[in-house]
Amino acid sequence: MSETGFGDFEFERRFYVETLPAVALDDPSPTLIVQNYFLSADGYAIRVRLSAQGIRLKNLGHEDISEVLREHASDFDFCAITVKGPMNAGTRYEAERELDISVGLNLLERGNNLIIKNRYSVWLDSDGWVIDVFGAHNFPLIVAEVERGGPVTDLAIPAFCVSEVTEDKRFSNEYLALTPFSQWAEEFGVQLGTTGPTFMQGMGTNTHSSPLGGPDPFPFG
Repeated sequence: MSETGFGDFEFERRFYVETLPAVALDDPSPTLIVQNYFLSADGYAIRVRLSAQGIRLKNLGHEDISEVLREHASDFDFCAITVKGPMNAGTRYEAERELDISVGLNLLERGNNLIIKNRYSVWLDSDGWVIDVFGAHNFPLIVAEVERGGPVTDLAIPAFCVSEVTEDKRFSNEYLALTPFSQWAEEFGVQLGTTGPTFMQGMGTNTHSSPLGGPDPFPFG
């Protein structure tokens, strides 16, 4: 829930990343996340998520998620159920309630639309970013996300963010749960190569860092 007067509305922007940036490794304790979508339709979703601090996935892309749940059952330290509404220009209704971890484990063990990922947290410029590295059928997808208490405008976008996917429903976790990235990664690669990177317009004056780390001299709106 937002603490800035916007109630249950969340404000975020998301970006496709091709290679895990070195800055992500500054986070010594990535979070293991396993989640399931019990409803996903027309932008609405109900999600149950378990998380465990300090668990780094090995052999990415080859995970048996049910086995991971059993192996790390005692490591999970947080569980929540979240109700989500459709995304609109980086704004989304999102209401969350904490659940008992044992209930969450039982729910996920009975779910069919599972996602597994490692989440790295980093601080860049004046924003906190999370970088999600997906496993299992969504390997080798990497998505970076920035969230604020209000609209995400005038953003300094790191060089590792290849293209913005905030409003591309294919990159929503609920879509990925039903249609994993591995099924359409090649198609997206062709699309990206044809159209080039895209970024949201009308979100203030955003700057994109150059590969050398400095700001792009050509800000975009």
